[in-house]
Amino acid sequence: QVQVVESGGGLVQAGGSLRLSCVASGSIVSINFMGWYRQAPGKERELVALISSSGTTNYEDSVKGRFTISRDDAKNTVPLQMNSLKPEDTAVYYCYVGGRTTWNRNFSSWGQGTQVTVSS
Repeated sequence: QVQVVESGGGLVQAGGSLRLSCVASGSIVSINFMGWYRQAPGKERELVALISSSGTTNYEDSVKGRFTISRDDAKNTVPLQMNSLKPEDTAVYYCYVGGRTTWNRNFSSWGQGTQVTVSS
């Protein structure tokens, strides 16, 4: 089994910054993709940022230039630095990790979510 735990959410004023962190643990052999999704009230979950094992990144258009995703493969962590936050960034943010386990099986695991609230 693979566990994913997020941290770092909270309340911040517009224009401020937050740093989310996520750590994956368990029977992990390799991680292909790590990323962050978010879901605002009444809306579907959407991709915020994704990073591959080669370091290739993909960002949702509205966060380009403001958010930065990175990964530390030694620690199985994927931080998300969020700058110039806007009220429309308010959502529950979920960490996603996909890879292979020690049983040579693919896995896709999600964290429990962390609330980010940006006040105007």
